Amino acid sequence: MATYLITGANRGIGLSLAQQLRTRGEHVIGVCRQSSEALRASGAEVIEGVDVADAQAVASLPGKLQGRRIDVLVLNAGIFTNETLEAMDEDAFARIQRQFEVNTLGPLRVAAALQALLTDGGKIGIITSRMGSVADNGSGAYYGYRASKAAVNAIGKSLAVDLAPRRIAVFLLHPGRVATDMLGGQGDIGPDEAAANLIARLDSLTLAETGTFWHANGAPLPW
Repeated sequence: MATYLITGANRGIGLSLAQQLRTRGEHVIGVCRQSSEALRASGAEVIEGVDVADAQAVASLPGKLQGRRIDVLVLNAGIFTNETLEAMDEDAFARIQRQFEVNTLGPLRVAAALQALLTDGGKIGIITSRMGSVADNGSGAYYGYRASKAAVNAIGKSLAVDLAPRRIAVFLLHPGRVATDMLGGQGDIGPDEAAANLIARLDSLTLAETGTFWHANGAPLPW
């Protein structure tokens, strides 16, 4: 049994990850702003009241874990809005800023806060997006989401370099276009399929692939 800590575990992909990992016998710590009945029913240990954009809330996490070790850290919490050039008003800039706080700085805050609790030889999976690929952007718009995910990809690469002496591998993982509440239920696959693919990548990828960007289906992605 390994210990997995998952942020944004109360719904969507995070919930499916927690459910599937619990089913196969792993210990799961589900971190979220507000728990859900489904997360509690999964058998995961729940730590709620943690917004990854809230520095004080994230700083409280190590104390709540009471020195327990984390084998796999899954940085999943994220938000999504669309900003277009034609409507780049102050509200759009506020949404862009909020996406950076959650999608970019949130994963870094959590990784930094929990670094001492990570098991040497463990893994970090950052749930990012193909929309953060500069090379793959052929349709524009989505300024905040694209930029925040490109930035977290850069953060993941730096984490991979900095944690290499401890043999902690870091992977940037795109789950696919998943039909979750975040996308208004629109998508190509469901959260259960996305979670199964993500778990397969976390299982199969090794330190030799640290700092790389992958589709959950196993295809490498361009930066």
